[in-house]
Amino acid sequence: MRSMLLIMTVMLALAGMARGQAVGGAPVFEPAGPPSPTQLEEQRRYQAQKMVNDLGLGGLMQTVNAGGSSAGNVPLPDVTQVVPTTTDPKKLSASLQILLLLSILTLAPSILLMTTCFTRIVIVMSLLRQALGAAQLPPNQVLIGLSLFMTFLVMGPTWTRINQEAIVPYNDGQMTQMEAFEKATGVMREFMIRQIEGAHNQDDVYLFHSYAHPNTTEPERWEQVETTTLVPAFILSELKVAFLMGFRIYLPFLIIDMVISSVLISIGMQLLPPVMVSLPFKLLLFVLVDGWHLVCGTLLASFGSG
Repeated sequence: MRSMLLIMTVMLALAGMARGQAVGGAPVFEPAGPPSPTQLEEQRRYQAQKMVNDLGLGGLMQTVNAGGSSAGNVPLPDVTQVVPTTTDPKKLSASLQILLLLSILTLAPSILLMTTCFTRIVIVMSLLRQALGAAQLPPNQVLIGLSLFMTFLVMGPTWTRINQEAIVPYNDGQMTQMEAFEKATGVMREFMIRQIEGAHNQDDVYLFHSYAHPNTTEPERWEQVETTTLVPAFILSELKVAFLMGFRIYLPFLIIDMVISSVLISIGMQLLPPVMVSLPFKLLLFVLVDGWHLVCGTLLASFGSG
């Protein structure tokens, strides 16, 4: 009975406190239901202000508010502090040079593959590794690195001529940008023409020229062949020469595989993979004849004296 009276007393006291708070000030609990339009507007303003502060535009908004609320009094940011003006010809020329340099860097891998001897070297090296039967030995990084440095060695005289006859005069102001480009293109054309003639693949030039100019006769001079026609003909010629050299390198290793396979079948060891037995013999033969020296020497000799 006493506990019941104690509980009722506590409940009456709590009810009185709640009434007192409701009368003296704001209610303790917010009423349930959707927010009022005023509350929604305050929330939008708070979110917009928070976004402005997060973007670091608080100073700009203060300047706008100080200048006035009308559209004519709103100051615009000074973009000349970020983007340089192009009224100065020197600045414009420097911008064009930077743009040209970035374009060349973007197209550098394609230029390296299309107009140099890299294609022939890397294909021959890849076929040699496949003929040896050594999985990923040498690794791709070694083959690509060796092919690149051999490309630098073979293309050294051509690139030196480009530097002396096109780049240096252009930097000294002795020729225009278009004249320097045509001079450099002419030197590269000489290298590609020399490789096509050395491999006797002039038919590739006629193929692409007849497609580009179907109503004309075959060109009689190299000056009549456009660069856009010469480049794919050069690539096709390099592919032919590379696969022909790869076949000649592949043939002796194929003979070793056939001999090892015949010996294993004759002694009744059909379950033993011939590759496992032939690999040591192929490596031994390749080392005894100094294969890397012969392959690299043959590749360098195939390009002529430069």
